[in-house]
Amino acid sequence: MGEQGPDGGRETAKATKKAAPAKRVTAEKGAVKKSAGKSAEKQAAVGKQAAVRKQAPAKKPPVAPKKATAAVKGVAPAKTVAAKPTREESRTALVRRARRINRELAEVYPYAHPELDFENPFQLVVATVLSAQTTDLRVNQTTPALFSKYPTPEDLAAANPEEVEEILRPTGFFRAKTKSVIGLSKALAEDFGGEVPGRLEDLVKLPGVGRKTAFVVLGNAFGRPGITVDTHFQRLVRRWQWTAETDPDKIEAAVGALFPKSDWTDLSHHVIWHGRRICHARKPACGACPIAPLCPAYGEGETDPEKAKKLLKYEKGGLPGQRLNPPQAYLDAGGKPAPPLGAG
Repeated sequence: MGEQGPDGGRETAKATKKAAPAKRVTAEKGAVKKSAGKSAEKQAAVGKQAAVRKQAPAKKPPVAPKKATAAVKGVAPAKTVAAKPTREESRTALVRRARRINRELAEVYPYAHPELDFENPFQLVVATVLSAQTTDLRVNQTTPALFSKYPTPEDLAAANPEEVEEILRPTGFFRAKTKSVIGLSKALAEDFGGEVPGRLEDLVKLPGVGRKTAFVVLGNAFGRPGITVDTHFQRLVRRWQWTAETDPDKIEAAVGALFPKSDWTDLSHHVIWHGRRICHARKPACGACPIAPLCPAYGEGETDPEKAKKLLKYEKGGLPGQRLNPPQAYLDAGGKPAPPLGAG
């Protein structure tokens, strides 16, 4: 084995020098790829963060606490939030929920009654006609003077319209109301022997008497079931999604189909009382509502229990009710009679 000659060593060195740039190029390419990979990962991370920032968290609608009856009695229920169910309610589920709402309201208002003072069917039909576009309280404060001077249909039929107008002035629209009550009194005296008829088809023939007034009279003076679709009733049954109808006659038919006929009169009282005391048109007291867990519209009004309690009206807020002479059951339950016209 001979030693390597001088020419062979130089060639080896040259080959080594030529190979070196290739290694550097390979290393540089690897570094570029590594750098590009890190840059891509960084861009992806930034993109994810931007997407998270852009996507705002979904707000959960307020849902009523499981039981809010205590709020009416002075104990605030706990507030909870959760997503509302979106599935469509079946007919069977609607009937069950509607009837449960009525049962719950019956427990809250066991003394619910018509809030117009009356002693006989004639006084009730006149008071109901006068209650249009005003409160039952204002009617109750006005009718004592009217019935004292004109106690029978015959008396009111023969009355001087100007004198009647002066008595009815506090109720508003007193000229139109005077015409109606004198007209219906004449019809009672001439066509029905001075007696209020107990049939729907006869009642609606009287001046100023529509289906709503007729059902008030039938249900509360004659004990015949009827649904009273006033403004409170219309508002609440739509909030509760019992019906989407807006015509009173169609509302009456739709709601009547959810309940047995024997429940209709008391149902009307329960719904109207709740609409006047808690489920108001502009500021419903959701946080003090005893049927909040059953209400699809929970959250439209004040949900804070303490703030909601301040919105309660009439006896639930420590104030008198609508009647000057309420039933004894109402007084026994802690209700207070309304003050007479002109009192303090």
